[in-house]
Amino acid sequence: MISYTDSLARISAGNIGSFFVGWPNPPSPETHLKLLRSSDHVVLALDEETGNAVGFVTAISDGVLSAYIPLLEVLPTFQGQGIGRELLRRLLEKLKGLYMVDAICDPELQPFFERLGMRKYTGMTVRRLDKQSGS
Repeated sequence: MISYTDSLARISAGNIGSFFVGWPNPPSPETHLKLLRSSDHVVLALDEETGNAVGFVTAISDGVLSAYIPLLEVLPTFQGQGIGRELLRRLLEKLKGLYMVDAICDPELQPFFERLGMRKYTGMTVRRLDKQSGS
């Protein structure tokens, strides 16, 4: 059974799985926990049997007009169960009072975001892969 929470009270680096699949320089579990704690909004999907996180989504916001969703991840063995959709749905509900909520994703993921009311838009980005691990 999967449960959802926005509390990090019972989360430690030890129960954060191997997220960031395919990243050449993924953050360590300790850095991952730090980024969760530093985010303005977090929603976690937890495996109730183990207490481990199986998915998460974060947002950074000014709390007035805008928010950015930098990360949405579900562990590969839990994908296809609607967990990502529920994580994003819950986060968008928390952010519904803001003027703009932005996310940058690969083109093949755009239909996923569109199904939850987001739309394609033009954006710009900088990616420094040597900083990907958070160091």
